[in-house]
Amino acid sequence: MLLWSLMLVVFGLTTGEFVVAGILPDVAGSLGVSVPAAGLLVTAYAVGMIVGGPVVTVLTARVPRRALVAGLVAVAVVANAWSAVAPGYASLLVGRFAAGLVVATFFAVAITTAVGLAPEGGQARAVARLTVGMNLGMVLGTPLGTLVGHAVGWRASFGAVAVLVLVALPLVVRAVPGGGAALDGVSAGAGLRAFADRGVLAAIGMTVLGNVGVVMVFSFIAPLMTDVAGFASGAVPVLLLVYGAGAVLGNFGGGWLADRALMPSVAGLLAVLAVVLGAGWFAGGNRVSAGVLVFVLGALAFAVVPGMQTRVVTSARTAPVLAVAVNASAFQVAAAFAGWLGGRVIDAGSDARGLYPVAAGLTAAGLLVAMALLLSDQRAGGQAPSAEPEAVERV
Repeated sequence: MLLWSLMLVVFGLTTGEFVVAGILPDVAGSLGVSVPAAGLLVTAYAVGMIVGGPVVTVLTARVPRRALVAGLVAVAVVANAWSAVAPGYASLLVGRFAAGLVVATFFAVAITTAVGLAPEGGQARAVARLTVGMNLGMVLGTPLGTLVGHAVGWRASFGAVAVLVLVALPLVVRAVPGGGAALDGVSAGAGLRAFADRGVLAAIGMTVLGNVGVVMVFSFIAPLMTDVAGFASGAVPVLLLVYGAGAVLGNFGGGWLADRALMPSVAGLLAVLAVVLGAGWFAGGNRVSAGVLVFVLGALAFAVVPGMQTRVVTSARTAPVLAVAVNASAFQVAAAFAGWLGGRVIDAGSDARGLYPVAAGLTAAGLLVAMALLLSDQRAGGQAPSAEPEAVERV
């Protein structure tokens, strides 16, 4: 019940994040702003996540877990409801910022709660189940929300997200363990001191570097599939579904592998991902091979997620929630950088094909960090940090 209720909230929050892309022209036309100006709604949400990750988590470090989860979800409901009724562009920007402000902290609490309650050897699979909510939000919730927006009006898209998250609120409150334990059971200062640990910083760095390349490719999947592979523009939604199908399968497979050999599986998956991205330079120009490539990239991109998140949780033994929240914020920064870098790569070349080798190089940098962590574990006796960090044990 706990995982299903948390997954439902993750599904709603992810839908709310990505549905904006599908309704941007509608929002722009309705509010009388340009499409690029409407695109700043995406930026406002991302800035909210970047700021909210460390700030909201530190400020709520002493709030009981159940009350905190209820509060975070309630803020998400109100922010999305406000987005649905916002009278103007500026107020809508505020609504999207507020909606993003609580997401990183919620993800962090959800992940550490799931890890803390999972059976020994099942922590990464618990993370994988939560991540499925993100997968479904991208490949199912976003297109459905876009259809609602086109049929009824863009405000209905945000309203639907608010209703969905509101429905999940009582389920989450009932399922999250009570007992009054603080977020991490430590002071904010002690939590921040956890980042003096090089292992924590390395785990976060691995997540950022290991994902930024494939995020860049995904961000520009439309020109890669139309301009390079030769697909018609109408095929892009279908290809996104193919990517999503690979993501769901890879997510569960990655969780299973990580529970058996955490860092060896993460390093191995990053190595394969780097090779596949590099192969895109050669395979990306044919429709058949490009279609296969999209599925494989989706699978590999999400196969590394459970292991990476589990490593962050287990590295920050005294402050896992804060570490995962900062990790989520860092990922948003990386995603923003990926979009900027991808644009520069395309501007510098003849087509989008050049994204593939650049993405492969970035992933290889993440692999180097993963290998360093793996060697560190081996020097420490072959053991990764315990899958039950001190603060999580008190859930």
